[in-house]
Amino acid sequence: QVQLVESGGGLVQAGGSLRLSCVASGRTSTSYAMGWFRQAPGKEREFVASITTGGGGNTDYADFVKGRVTVSRDKIQSTLFLQMNSLKPEDTAVYYCAVRRRFPSSRNPYEYDFWGQGTQVTVSS
Repeated sequence: QVQLVESGGGLVQAGGSLRLSCVASGRTSTSYAMGWFRQAPGKEREFVASITTGGGGNTDYADFVKGRVTVSRDKIQSTLFLQMNSLKPEDTAVYYCAVRRRFPSSRNPYEYDFWGQGTQVTVSS
């Protein structure tokens, strides 16, 4: 089992920045990749970014956040980060971190094994 706790969400004006964190505990050595997803009211959960936990930390980003978002991890602290810049009102959603235990990386939320409780991000216009 892996437990995930997100933090760092909040209310920010359009054009602002937020840094989300996700602390992992439990059997973190069994994870292959960690990802960020988001879900807005009435919409399906969608992929935002991911990073592999071993090797060079390969990253992947959804097209709608490329150039505005950076995913990173602190292996020692078992923490995942999402730096979000130039935020837009359409970025408003609950943001979740998740762990996938198997190769390869995936953008499909159904292929992730453990989830945090989410943190709310609200961007005002």
